[in-house]
Amino acid sequence: MVTLGLVVAQFNASVTESMAEEARDAAAAAGAEVGAELTVPGTYDAPLAADRLARRDDVDAVAVVGAIVTGDTDHDRVIGDATAQALTRVSLDRDTPVTFGVSGPGMSGAEARERVEKGAEAVNAAVELVRTLP
Repeated sequence: MVTLGLVVAQFNASVTESMAEEARDAAAAAGAEVGAELTVPGTYDAPLAADRLARRDDVDAVAVVGAIVTGDTDHDRVIGDATAQALTRVSLDRDTPVTFGVSGPGMSGAEARERVEKGAEAVNAAVELVRTLP
């Protein structure tokens, strides 16, 4: 059985709580289990939590869920880019799949709420990677 770590950003909780629920449901549907779950303040904080989970021997992959909504500046794009790059580094450094189930940047809160399936997509990708990679 594939055991996942799940990182859930609390910022934009009206979106991320539903994303986390979708992620848990997808894990169960795929015959995987969420063995460890960490909540972090925001998406930008996810790479450190993902790294901690990826270090664990009982975690096969890590799925990260969060929502980055647009504001009056380019801050959302900076956060999205920095987070994606850091999560990629965690995955490569730990030789553990880390998937990016983050909606945004560049979308409103309403648009992000329409994309809660990103939580399930992150879990499905994590499970597929574990089952595919030697």
